[in-house]
Amino acid sequence: MPNYQNLKIYNSLTGNKEKFESITPGNIGMYVCGPTVYNKVHLGNCRTFISFDLVFRYLKYLDYKVRYVRNITDAGHLENDAEEGEDRIAKKARLESLEPMEIVQKYTVDFHQILATFNNHPPSIEPTATGHIIEQIEIVKSIIDKGLAYESNGSVYFDVLKYNETEKYGILSGRKVEELIANTRDLTGQSEKKNPQDFALWKKAEPQHIMRWPSPWGIGFPGWHLECTAMSTKYLGDRFDIHGGGMDLKFPHHECEIAQGKASTGEEPVNFWMHANMLTLNGKKMAKSTGNNILPEEIFTGNNPNLSKAYSPAVARFFILQAHYRSVLDFSDEALQAAEKGFQRLMDALKSLSDLTHSTTTTSFDLDLFEQRCFDAMNDDFNSPILIAHLFDAVKFINSVKAGKATLRQDDAQRLEAIMSDFIFEVMGIHKHQSDIEQSPSGETKVSELVEMLIDLRNKARANKDFKTSDEIRDQLLAMGIELKDAKGKTEYSIKS
Repeated sequence: MPNYQNLKIYNSLTGNKEKFESITPGNIGMYVCGPTVYNKVHLGNCRTFISFDLVFRYLKYLDYKVRYVRNITDAGHLENDAEEGEDRIAKKARLESLEPMEIVQKYTVDFHQILATFNNHPPSIEPTATGHIIEQIEIVKSIIDKGLAYESNGSVYFDVLKYNETEKYGILSGRKVEELIANTRDLTGQSEKKNPQDFALWKKAEPQHIMRWPSPWGIGFPGWHLECTAMSTKYLGDRFDIHGGGMDLKFPHHECEIAQGKASTGEEPVNFWMHANMLTLNGKKMAKSTGNNILPEEIFTGNNPNLSKAYSPAVARFFILQAHYRSVLDFSDEALQAAEKGFQRLMDALKSLSDLTHSTTTTSFDLDLFEQRCFDAMNDDFNSPILIAHLFDAVKFINSVKAGKATLRQDDAQRLEAIMSDFIFEVMGIHKHQSDIEQSPSGETKVSELVEMLIDLRNKARANKDFKTSDEIRDQLLAMGIELKDAKGKTEYSIKS
């Protein structure tokens, strides 16, 4: 039997791979920073959440009981992650002439739909920042009581220098307080702080600020970093196993979380810090703020100048998992095409196992070793590209059996199919139905599940009065020979011969 208990995780806090042992045997608490819901989720965001879905799935596959908490940031997140400026959600609400909570609802629904399309499991708990204002205020009070925060003109700031007298601010990112002082920009309101590197726990709301709550320090709103400390500790305890997020959150967000957590509870809040690296487009980081991004539905429809065709969500997920979560992954049409070809080879080999004629008494393939190597890859910091490489070793063997160059017993064929299916569908999270490609008598490829998914996306776009996206989905499907017909509240499709 494979060794299930050799899991090692790269800990960003120490810079080393460390053997994983949960605080409570058999149980794992995992927190991942969720989206700020003011716009559609782009593919770079999706990569982070797909990476941690892989982690979630594998931990459960190892029979751990996992409480996975992922927040929704629906307040307190200012433009460019600064402490001055306009709340992103409030700004979007103003631009679209909607209430802030309408924006939150609209883009939370979009976020859930896209991750479901990628076959991500939902988290165990998905709390919101606005639903935990009281908890955030209580944490601010406790930090003030310990002399590590101070009120200034209705705002409350964390005293980094005071904290640094007994602890180490910068322990995660490796930054030194002295360097932070030297590199701090002059910002409006900076004079409210004792020191330029202090960060806001609570901000006074100016008259024009829409999202605001009463507090002991006046009407205001929580600092961005505070919500994750409040929600992670509420649902996972003062110290928990794993905290994840994008690499760009390491500083200042996660650094501030560590300081806040230790200041309020006296505990080191997290045992393992994990950071997923970025997805680049044209060699640059994907970001909504710069416009250098691609939306998932553009991949599914092919409606993007960077793409030559549409790709299924299963192929897009497979493409993302071909790179290790800690490495930079560059997006291109050529890379997706290569991923699609490899994905189809994998699916064809898996499906052909049940069709092979098995008349031999031996199997020229070491299944125990193959299974152990799959576990070893995932136990090595969730190394999905190495896992995929081992799966293709099996593909090569299956093709050799088909060519009569290798042998495979009936019971071993069933076991090989079970091992591959577990790692492809359960661990990697490839959607079984999205991987089922049928061939019409004329040889025309049709992906029924994908078409139904696109119809669902189109219907939701229409419900949100996003007629541009709705029309684009219809037109792109028509260009591929799939005609949509709307009648009596239903949408049906037909394949043009």
